[in-house]
Amino acid sequence: MRRLLLAALVAFTVLPVAAAESPAAASGPLDLETIMANPDWIGQAVENPYWSVDGRSLYYALKRDGSPVRDLYRVDPASGTSVKLDAAAMARADGPAVFDRAHRHAAFILHGDVFVVDLATGRRSQVTLTPQRESSPQFSADGRALQFRAGNDWYRYDLASAVTAPVALLKFADDPQAKKPDQLGELQLKLFKTLRDDKADEQALRDEGKALDAADPGRAPLPFWLGDKVTPVDTELSPDGRWMLLVTKPKDHAAGKAPLVNHYVTDSGYVEPEDARSYVGRNDPAPQSLLLLDLRDHRTYPLQTDGLPGIGEDPLAALRKQAVAALEKAGKTDQAEALKAPKLRPVRIVASSEDGGGGGIVWSDDGSQLAIQLRAIDNKDRWIATVDFANHKLVTQDRLTDRAWINWSFNEFGWLPDNRTLWFESEASGWAQLYVKPPGGKAHALTGTGYEVSDPVVSRDGKWFYLLANKQAPYSYDAYRLPTAGGELQRVTRYESLGCAECGVPFVLSPDGSKLAVLYSTSYIPPQLAVVDVDGSAAHELTDTRTAKYKAMHWVEPKFVKIPSSHGHFGIWAKYYQPADHDTSHSHPAVLFVHGAGYLQDVTKSWSYYFREQMFHNLLLQEGYVVLDMDYRASAGYGRAWRTAIYRQMGHPELEDLLDGKAWLVKHQGVDPQRVGIYGGSYGGFMTEMALLRAPGAFAAGAALRAPSDWTSYNDEYTSNILNDPQLDPEAYRTSSPIEYADQLQDPLLIAHGLIDNNVMASDSIRLYQRFIELHKKNFWISLYPVERHAFEHADSWHDEYRRIDELFNTYVKPLKADATGH
Repeated sequence: MRRLLLAALVAFTVLPVAAAESPAAASGPLDLETIMANPDWIGQAVENPYWSVDGRSLYYALKRDGSPVRDLYRVDPASGTSVKLDAAAMARADGPAVFDRAHRHAAFILHGDVFVVDLATGRRSQVTLTPQRESSPQFSADGRALQFRAGNDWYRYDLASAVTAPVALLKFADDPQAKKPDQLGELQLKLFKTLRDDKADEQALRDEGKALDAADPGRAPLPFWLGDKVTPVDTELSPDGRWMLLVTKPKDHAAGKAPLVNHYVTDSGYVEPEDARSYVGRNDPAPQSLLLLDLRDHRTYPLQTDGLPGIGEDPLAALRKQAVAALEKAGKTDQAEALKAPKLRPVRIVASSEDGGGGGIVWSDDGSQLAIQLRAIDNKDRWIATVDFANHKLVTQDRLTDRAWINWSFNEFGWLPDNRTLWFESEASGWAQLYVKPPGGKAHALTGTGYEVSDPVVSRDGKWFYLLANKQAPYSYDAYRLPTAGGELQRVTRYESLGCAECGVPFVLSPDGSKLAVLYSTSYIPPQLAVVDVDGSAAHELTDTRTAKYKAMHWVEPKFVKIPSSHGHFGIWAKYYQPADHDTSHSHPAVLFVHGAGYLQDVTKSWSYYFREQMFHNLLLQEGYVVLDMDYRASAGYGRAWRTAIYRQMGHPELEDLLDGKAWLVKHQGVDPQRVGIYGGSYGGFMTEMALLRAPGAFAAGAALRAPSDWTSYNDEYTSNILNDPQLDPEAYRTSSPIEYADQLQDPLLIAHGLIDNNVMASDSIRLYQRFIELHKKNFWISLYPVERHAFEHADSWHDEYRRIDELFNTYVKPLKADATGH
């Protein structure tokens, strides 16, 4: 068996030997060993910047060379002098701080514990010293206490007495004292006076305890007995300490059968299986419910969703009717019954997480207002509701409906410091816009259409929004500000490259509201730290973490081009790479790179998640190719219609765009239509397979890396958004899965996949490979990487993968093909 396995793996990884070629006329300095090496040679990207409590310094993190450890640095924003902090200095450092409304105190989390600072004296106090990790510090509405959480449990630290106490005790079990005797127990009480007396005494002690608890705030709170049928998802405490919102899910909800990922190269020497995530449609996500806890009166109130507009409608009624009819006709009555629509659509709280800290619940600063964001599990509706505390019910403030699916981006919302104005983002117009409204009033858009805004932050005085926008061009992102009362959108930065797939928060407002710390980058400069005044003046850069070796390299800047579509009155933005001496008088080979994730924007001026691929594109230029990288339909940055064009037909509009990109290369850049290759990873690998299988002959060869070949085996959250459930909409899955078109393969295809990928399972590629075997196809190969997840981590694997891609293109794309006479 061992010999057979080794033989099979060798067969999987064999590629044809590259044809001999004459050397390039001008050989550049790039080579695969360098560009696919550990990226430490480039220099580290600046991560997670934040201001010190006094606003005089900035902190940021850098990955340590040769290690996953992050070191903490402190920089003076005036001089730009950075200091790496040792362990002792890190223990004295600040963490990202929150402030009370009067700006008398600040609080932060450092190494998982809570600290508070008196801003007048600078005195710092450690609030906790515990093995668990605390989080979410917030000051009480009256400024007298600091609230924080550990998991789903909340605590209150009194600033005057320095006493810490839990604000509520949540017990997910039945109240043992509320248990009623059964028939036999009732008989016992009837027969025996002693039992009745004992029971009365116990009740008297409980009543006295309740009275003392109510009269003495120094006592621990009484527990809330919440039953054993639910489990907590999230808790959020009101700043005034009166209310707690609890999000629950059914305790017995089954997640569905999980496929296994097998580790073949292990410390133990044995094959070690690992559970991965379940497949789409194998079980819907657990529905969530809301419970409002009155901490003062010790009462609980369920917040019902039956008043949400449209909650009882079925947006998939037509598809459901068709699917149920087909199942009933086939005699599968049980499956047909399970597919019928519920009376009320189940919901989840937007951005809530299984370990707490939900972004879908926002209290006003004074605790008088609570807003909750809910989303239907069918992904067609998002509601923002406030809570009527007097009547204990939800009041809808906004409903966003999408016939395709609600975006997982642009869901930020909150309250202005006036505690009366709700702000939120919405794609209702087709573009991500910022809105404000008083509860019960009319929403007013503060930003326009034709561009997208995100990451809004409200200034402490409540006068300004700061946000990220691509107003100048789809590929150009800067920080802007606008008055919260409405007015002109004012550009603050002019880097054109804030924000990127790996950058996190693009800017941080200083504690006094006078400056922004920003992360900027370029195509070849990883994220760096700069500071700018909020009016846009006095911008200066604080870091340059690139190595001397990397800075000495010459890189080709991409050109931003808009390629006309043959399928509508629109263009497709792309990055185009060509050598400086490119000559269109003779034909050239070309490569199309397809970015991953589907909903991702790679055509920007920022540092790319695909920085290795961009260096590889420079290598391809040395070898005589030109390269095109397109933001095909479904990409981020271009509005709702662009995003949802793929609804129920993944791989179809995108392929139209890629073929238009090829046509543009042929028409305008002297590219030989017979010498165009294509490659990409993840969604880009999926598109590579769709390109070769749905447009055979259009591309000379393709490399599909970690590609989902059958969407029925991908996860729920991503896939059901776009294709609905496979039981409900099987046609969408047949239309969108490369494995359904396997019989069309005629062009060389290299498949590469990490064997321990627990995002897109390696089985996707292996199953497609088996289909090709059974169909007697030729010129297809698979390369499997035993120690790699979805995102490769090891330089050896990167080098091997891209060596094979380079050989594939140099064998099947670069050579001039003979004409019909053999010349």
